[in-house]
Amino acid sequence: MAQRTDIFSLGRLGLSSGEGRRLDLHATLEGFEFGGERYEARPAAVPVRLDVSRTTGAGYALRLRFSAAIEGPCMRCLGPAAPEFEVDAREVNQPGAGDELRSPYVDDDDDLDLRAWVRDALALALPAQIACTPECRGLCPRCGANLNEEPDHAHEPEPDPRWSKLSEIRFE
Repeated sequence: MAQRTDIFSLGRLGLSSGEGRRLDLHATLEGFEFGGERYEARPAAVPVRLDVSRTTGAGYALRLRFSAAIEGPCMRCLGPAAPEFEVDAREVNQPGAGDELRSPYVDDDDDLDLRAWVRDALALALPAQIACTPECRGLCPRCGANLNEEPDHAHEPEPDPRWSKLSEIRFE
């Protein structure tokens, strides 16, 4: 079983410039709120693959890969949804090279906050709407019927409001 860690010390690897290492770890992935709804991550301890390469000048190039599912309501039909996502994220931490090359997940002691990076990488991989299936048809905007369960659901079309005055004509 891979090592479970939320804070990983990159300095402990003792990498020299140009050297790299691939690590299989487990990181904690907590539930979160998305679009006003609560979603739980599965599994809670996610297996991650971390590739660490030492750059010149005491920096690191990092790559994080994992897959995780989230469970919660479908944003279209409100039924249960549990989509799975493949995440592939990269970070560069090059101290002294400017803020754009400084990773928010690596501190001054070369400790990597793996838990925060896993959470943020998953959040960035999520689509705009979490659905039970990609083909989810949602709810009828008129009556709230689940269109997945009633594929032939339809309503009488509303009369064109431009013709409404004609309904006031009375023939006697």
